[in-house]
Formats: sequence, C-alpha cells, structure tokens
Amino acid sequence: MSTQTFVLPDVGEGLTEAEIVSWHVAPGDIVAVNDVLVEIETAKSLVELPSPFAGTVGDLLVGEGETVNVGAPIITIAAGADASGPATVGQTEHGAPADAAPTAEGDGAVLVGYGTGGPVQSRRRKPSATAQERVEASVGVVAKPPIRKLARDLGVDLAAVTPTGPAGEVTRDDVVKHASQASVFRNIETPAWGDVREETIPVAASRPAAVAPATPAPDAAGREETIAVKGVRKATSSAMVQSAYSAPHVSVWTDVDATRTMELVKRLKASPDFADIRVSPLLIMARAVIWAARRTPMVNAAWVDGDNGAEIRVRRYVNLGIAAATPRGLLVPNIKDAQDLSLRDLARALEKLTLTAREGKTSPADQQHGTITITNIGVFGMDAGTPIINPGESGIVALGTIRQKPWVVDGEVRPRFVTTVAGSFDHRVIDGDGMSRFIADVASILEEPALLLD
Repeated sequence: MSTQTFVLPDVGEGLTEAEIVSWHVAPGDIVAVNDVLVEIETAKSLVELPSPFAGTVGDLLVGEGETVNVGAPIITIAAGADASGPATVGQTEHGAPADAAPTAEGDGAVLVGYGTGGPVQSRRRKPSATAQERVEASVGVVAKPPIRKLARDLGVDLAAVTPTGPAGEVTRDDVVKHASQASVFRNIETPAWGDVREETIPVAASRPAAVAPATPAPDAAGREETIAVKGVRKATSSAMVQSAYSAPHVSVWTDVDATRTMELVKRLKASPDFADIRVSPLLIMARAVIWAARRTPMVNAAWVDGDNGAEIRVRRYVNLGIAAATPRGLLVPNIKDAQDLSLRDLARALEKLTLTAREGKTSPADQQHGTITITNIGVFGMDAGTPIINPGESGIVALGTIRQKPWVVDGEVRPRFVTTVAGSFDHRVIDGDGMSRFIADVASILEEPALLLD
C-alpha cells in the first residue's frame, strides 16, 4: 500500500496562500475520491477541497488556523489496492502546473472544480456551545437544512424569525430580512459600560459559525490582544490602501426625491412577473447606474499603467459590482454584462449575488473584472458617505437610506421619500463635469424611473 501526499492547490484564483479553516477528516478515516477533506479560506472565498485519492487518511500535516503556501503538503493518504505508486497532487508527471485540469486516468486525481460527479461526504464537527444552544432553541422551527446553515452563518436565531413560507416554513428571505433588521437596529438597546476600557473585536468573530475563529493573543494583564490580519480582511485592507494612495479620489453627492422609485418598487412587488424575486430600491439604483454609465462612459473606465506609459481603458460593457457586507467581511462580487439584462433578469441576478455572498459562497471569478461598483449604505441607516474606489475601477456610487422628509413640491412642503446619492471617482480618469453629470443622471432616474424606458 503506497502513501500519497496531497499538496495545497491553486484553486483557480492565482493566489499564493490559504488558511486551513477546518479538517473534515481525521487520521484513520476511510475516504473515497471527491470526499471533502478540508475547508480552506483564501483572500477571496471559502473553498472545500475534495480528495483526489481513495484510501485511509494518514497524517494531517497542517493544523487548523495555520496559513500555508500553495504547493505545500497538507495531508497524506494511504492509497487503496487499485492505486499505483507514490504521487503528489499539485503537479503532473510532465510538470504541468498545480491548477491544470487533471485527466481521469491513473490515480483519478482531481482538483477543486474538476469533480468526478461522485457523492461528496464530510465529517462535521460538533457545534460550539453557542451554536448548540441555537440548534436546541430552533428545533421546533420548520426550515430546510440550507436555511438552517444560513441562519447559523448570519447568527440568526430561527426561533425568533417570522416564517412566511406557504407551509409555515422559514424561507431564505425571512432569515436575510431578520439579519438585516438586527443589523440596522443594533443600537436601540444601549449596553452598560463594562469593566474593560478598551477591546479589539476579533476579525474571525464576523465569520460563519463553521469557521474556527483565530485565537487572540492577550497581554499579561489582559488589557490588549493582537489579532492576526488574514483572509478577506487582509485582502480588503491591501486593496483599499492601494486604491486610496494611488487614485486621487474626489466625491460628490446630491439629495433626491425617490418617491416615484418607491412607488415603482411597490408595483413590481405586486407584479406576477416578479412574484418569485426579491425587489428593492437597489434594483432601480443598479439600472440607473448602468444607464448613466452609458451616457458618461469615463466613469466605467480604468487607469492602466503600461510599459509604454499610462492609458485609460474605456469599457463598453458594465460588470456591475455590489459591495456586500458578509459574515466573512467585505466582498464585491459583480454581475457580468449587466447592461444586457432585462429589469427582471437584473433583479434575479442581484438576489442571487446577495444571497451567495451572505452564505460565504461567492466564487473568486464573481469578484474579478468589475467595472463600477454600488455600495448600499442605506441598509445601515446611513445618509451618505465617501466610499473608496474598488481597485481597477474609476467610480463607486453610494445609495443612502430612503426615508420620508419634508420636501418642496410645486411650492408646497410635502412628505416625500428622500435619499442621497454619492459617488467617489478617480480624478485622473474623469473630471468634475463628467462625475457631476453622472451623479445627476443617476439621481434623475431615481426621481423619475420612467426615463429607463428611453
């Protein structure tokens, strides 16, 4: 019986390292090809790695919470009788790179993304005490396993969620809505002052329950602790610093009467064509940004430093990014070729993007090649902001909260739904008149969505 070594592959992202989040096997376990061995966290996503071998698990060469480089050995497996000779997954006998798609010959090795279609099995660890308490509290709740997992990831107590499913079950929208409300109203109850004067919140605390949190290193007196910066937080901080110090940011904003947008959203929710799709003002905002970018293409362009000097690359398509606050941190997945989508298809794409991000399942490909981004800070009760541009883009638009305010209409003060549209832009690419025209166009759509019929 030969022993085979599985090395950490490049999971198609071009990344150099990943953190071992949780092992799904233990030494002595019997595994089949495509059984899940381990869950890893890269700078962009959580990924489950399937076994390329059938056999008995030998040694786990890396502990949970450790960060290892691509190509480093992470586990050994004693192959079954049908396996031939020692092998190391990550490189073929002809020297092909680790992320090359292997064939179905030989030992049947497969990397993530090249499954054989066999059943995927995993050994789940016993939930923590807190998670176990939530499970016991929600034992009488009707909800499918994926919905229960989503609730765990978002820290939602299913017993506290009002179900809206036809059979009295808790739906995905119920969980997401409850989580959003909890976030918006988190400051209603003011907690008492604690005994500790200062505290650093661990980054890992915002990750899904299935992710093992990093152990902070407190000082001797327990007054301070140091948290390792890695994963999504590490990638986000690096990207934001790069953007803030390389692109000269300029921000503009304007208040908007969005009453007719709210009326349109209400009509769409009642429409049979949108009966199975979540509709929100973000849908109209997305369509407005796409429309306005067509009228001012430079906001959708990119500054490129090439060998022969700098150049501006104008994109005639819109890969619309949506900044998403997820349990793993900030992600910016984008909708490819959003300009080609109907309003219904755009609504469905937004719903899928949001739910996938909140479940921590956004793929690296969905976060690449964005052209312009929307950040919906209104869900946090904020009116406006000056967001940092996503690297590789030249503009980002912020949609503030929509609330009723006194507004002058035809010389009379009336209650209207008012919001603020703000945007930050790379001043190397677009000048003040262009960015102002763009924001004015977005505002005009929110004021009168009928312009979308143009």
